[in-house]
Amino acid sequence: MTHLLVVANETVDAKALRDALAARGDDLRVTVVSPVNEPQRGYVVYSDTRRASASRRLERALGHLREAGIPADGYVVEADPAAAVRDALAQLEPPVDGILVSTHPEEKSGWLRRNVLDRIRAAAGPIPVEHLVAGADGPAEKNVLVIANETVVGEPLLAKIRERATAGPASFLIVSPQSDPTAGEHPEAERRLRRALSQLRGEGIDVHGQVAHPDPFSAAMEAVHDERVDEIVVSTFEPLSSGWLRRDIVERLRKETGLPVEHVVVEKAEREVPA
Repeated sequence: MTHLLVVANETVDAKALRDALAARGDDLRVTVVSPVNEPQRGYVVYSDTRRASASRRLERALGHLREAGIPADGYVVEADPAAAVRDALAQLEPPVDGILVSTHPEEKSGWLRRNVLDRIRAAAGPIPVEHLVAGADGPAEKNVLVIANETVVGEPLLAKIRERATAGPASFLIVSPQSDPTAGEHPEAERRLRRALSQLRGEGIDVHGQVAHPDPFSAAMEAVHDERVDEIVVSTFEPLSSGWLRRDIVERLRKETGLPVEHVVVEKAEREVPA
């Protein structure tokens, strides 16, 4: 029986991947590793919902594979995909005969932008590595990047996130750019972010976040580089009070990313929701 290591996260339950595995015939055993990458930059990372989301996707995928008669198990790891492959090759029994890496298409794949495939091939040594673009059928869930600092707990922004969550399946990454790049800790920013995350998670919304690069445009572009991002929401104070708007962040992000960018205005009086 051929033992195939499948490396996939967001595409782990994609129909294209299931079809590719089913086409290999009956003499197949599959182990699925779902790496959960932390952002490459950022002062504070909240990874618990990332892992929970990856676990839900993996369990659905394993269930579908077993229903199709394919012996399959797997696990979620908080590691770089290449490191996850090295660990799996050292630990799995029976030994792995081949590796299949599943990603989104290049324009949407953070892994491909970070040369993960080449690093997996280097880690695999003589074991053959195949690449499958499995995101063409598209996940139902969209990834929404939210850029907000002092307005992150403003009711207009929270209402917009609730509205988007109601409109269709979505996972939210809130990035809070900070004003002081020399500081190692940002207690007020972390407090605001934790408060927003706690409130939204309590309402059943899949959301995680990080305190990040002080320039909002750079912070947003770093997130787009590291993650699959389908939509962007930028939250600012009103135009007369917002340095971000004076730097034209909304239009710059629309032009640079080609993604839909929505702008939410929070009045200064609305920046703190009632406790």
